[in-house]
Amino acid sequence: MSGLNLAVGILATGALAGCAVGPNYHRPLVETPPIYKTEAPWRVAAPKDSLPKEAWWEIFNDGELSGYEQQLLKANQSLEAARDRLNQARALARVTSAGLFPTLNADPSASRTRYSANRPEQVTTTGPLTQSTYQIPFLLNYEPDLFGSVRRNLQASNAALQSTAADLYNARLVLSAELAADYFSLRELDAEMQVVQESVEIQQRGLQLVQSRHTGGVASGLDLAQQQTLLDSTVAQLYLVQQQRAQYEHAIAVLTGNAASTFNVPVRPLKAEPPPVPLGVPSDLLERRPDVASAERQMAYQNALVGVATAAFYPQLTISGSGGFQSTSLSNLITAPNAVWSLGADLLQPIFQGGRNRANLEATKAAYEATVANYRESVLTAFQQVEDGLSGLNALSKASASQTAAVEDAQRALQLANNRYTGGVTSYLDVITAQSALLSNQRLATQLLGQQLVTSVYLVKALGGGWDASQIQNEQVHPKPVQAIEQ
Repeated sequence: MSGLNLAVGILATGALAGCAVGPNYHRPLVETPPIYKTEAPWRVAAPKDSLPKEAWWEIFNDGELSGYEQQLLKANQSLEAARDRLNQARALARVTSAGLFPTLNADPSASRTRYSANRPEQVTTTGPLTQSTYQIPFLLNYEPDLFGSVRRNLQASNAALQSTAADLYNARLVLSAELAADYFSLRELDAEMQVVQESVEIQQRGLQLVQSRHTGGVASGLDLAQQQTLLDSTVAQLYLVQQQRAQYEHAIAVLTGNAASTFNVPVRPLKAEPPPVPLGVPSDLLERRPDVASAERQMAYQNALVGVATAAFYPQLTISGSGGFQSTSLSNLITAPNAVWSLGADLLQPIFQGGRNRANLEATKAAYEATVANYRESVLTAFQQVEDGLSGLNALSKASASQTAAVEDAQRALQLANNRYTGGVTSYLDVITAQSALLSNQRLATQLLGQQLVTSVYLVKALGGGWDASQIQNEQVHPKPVQAIEQ
């Protein structure tokens, strides 16, 4: 058979590879609530409302935060590792697709051998014989994918590739949300630090007042000691706030790929307000969350492996051929009389395997069912996180409004206490108590604002950060004819 006939025969056999055994993948249905359980002022977003694609943090309108986020995308090492895992998954999918093509190897060799005069077999010559042998063989192997084992493996590899791509987006979302939460926590501490510093100044003026009254014999030593104690305690609080701020600054340094020792975030008190977050409808969440998409792709991966395990029950056909040149002389090696070839086929039908194939099929089916449970759990977790964010923002909004009124009340109480003390109506203990209450209420008001912003960040994260599942659909490896001539 000529080389052309051999190639035609292989292609004709490959054309028969049209049957892929095993179950085709269909995403399991998951019950989704019709609406989120929310209160005013939250509402379902109109179709035009959406989070910014690829840069969800822009909803907060903070240029400094956006700058840090861009640094994270370029320099974060965890994100870089996730990109490398995606590149690895692409390469592994290409490895799997190679199974659809024949393999061709060349194995040139040369040898020179001296045979004994008393060798067992003598043809035309007697006595010792020294002979050279030169060969250029080509070995061709092809296993037609008759029952879809290779194609199911490629489906599994592509599903794993898409799952890894979703994991990359999820890593990006998690890290960028962590950075934004750390940033707003730091800014809240900046504002809290300002509040404590202002309280220190107020208490220092109070201490000067008490000292002058004590010198004049109007105030007691107890009043002076109480004011000094309050001042020292407030200064201690200031140091603790500064220490907390440093920790968030160090965390931001690592997230943005910087050394904590050389990184600095300028002090700037928190002025932002929580932005309105477009919610969409609950059913959208299945397409918005990269972690849910990753879990869904894991189901597709395991489903394809069920097909691979099913194909193990069917025959495997292997076509092999060899050809080349063989001669005792190098000068006339590549000539027609020295051409050699062979062609053969092997059909392997499993009969008794000790139950291995059946057990393997049962194992892959169980693994698939486990991914279905994991997928449904990830969906339930996603809804929980959204509802946590919504209920948290509602509660924090009400608490913040009430706390703002509490700060105003505390300021009036301090003014009244000062007036009553200087008028000799009450002791200085009332002033001490009013100063302490004002500081506590101001710090709590600042903390509530920071919590609102951090909760808004985590709500955006729970909603997927503007991502959608279409961003991984093109992450697939398709066999190309050019692979037949690639190494």
